[in-house]
Amino acid sequence: MNRTTRASLCVAPAFLALFIGSSALAAKPEFPNHPLRYIVAYPPGGASDIVARIVASALGEVLGQQIVVDNRSGGSGTIGAQVAAHAPADGYTLFACNIASLAVSPALYRNPGYDSVRDFAPVGLIGSNPNALSVNRSVPAATIAEFISVVKSRPGQLNYASAGVGTSPQLSMELFKMQANLDIVHIPYRGIGVAVLDLIAGQVQAMFSTVPSVIGVSRAGKVRVLGVTSTTRTPDLPDVPTIAESGMPGFEVISWQGLCTPAGVPKPILARIRTGLAKVLAMPDTRKHLAEQSFQPTPLSPEKFADFIRSEHTKWAKVVRDVGIAQQ
Repeated sequence: MNRTTRASLCVAPAFLALFIGSSALAAKPEFPNHPLRYIVAYPPGGASDIVARIVASALGEVLGQQIVVDNRSGGSGTIGAQVAAHAPADGYTLFACNIASLAVSPALYRNPGYDSVRDFAPVGLIGSNPNALSVNRSVPAATIAEFISVVKSRPGQLNYASAGVGTSPQLSMELFKMQANLDIVHIPYRGIGVAVLDLIAGQVQAMFSTVPSVIGVSRAGKVRVLGVTSTTRTPDLPDVPTIAESGMPGFEVISWQGLCTPAGVPKPILARIRTGLAKVLAMPDTRKHLAEQSFQPTPLSPEKFADFIRSEHTKWAKVVRDVGIAQQ
């Protein structure tokens, strides 16, 4: 065997390996090539679920694959967050991250089972809406200032409802109490619907809740809405002032919904999802459907969304600590 033949035989395996590797790469299907899972940490029918389904439907069309909503409720949003945090980092698991799962619950639980910053990659902020402070019609207050005066005249005698310990409605009132120096008793419920019914019946005198949960009963004259927690008035209640403009400057609480993936998703796949979400949030139909749920689309870049998550975590950890809510 001459030198040329030996060289050819040595080089051939290298070319063969290169050919096989190139063929494998060429044959590898692009992302996504099968349905995606969109984990929602709350039961069907709530705000997180509705927003997720709006986004999942439109994003599935953009990506060319079905996106299946997977409700994993429990633990104030921690159960679903745990499932999402420990899912494979392949881009096929999406997570409806929000104020409760990434900002509040990590402050309430000693070991929530995940790290809200380390274990997730932010895709983007979808939208936000404010809470509203409502009172029973028997409460002699038509403004925030009058409500504060009523509560101060009857320390410890009035009750307020919430959707449960650690929920945004409770923390909204606790922040309000701290800033106004009020003494009002917390009555936690296992959901906002029952709490609204007891507010109407007068079993409790006040509550913070999402705007959609009280629009109907407010318009029917069954409760009185005194203020909203955003820095600007909400289009759904244009005549209701913000709490910030009602003598408590700087007061702000927003219930936000975002999209995250498990940390470690390859950058090209994460970029594809982020581009898809940006397209979805620019669609008139998506914006219309979100507005119908009182959600204002508020897209942020991934970097700004990550900063926002960290700032929300810091803010609510301080509130939980200052209020003295016991960790679970």
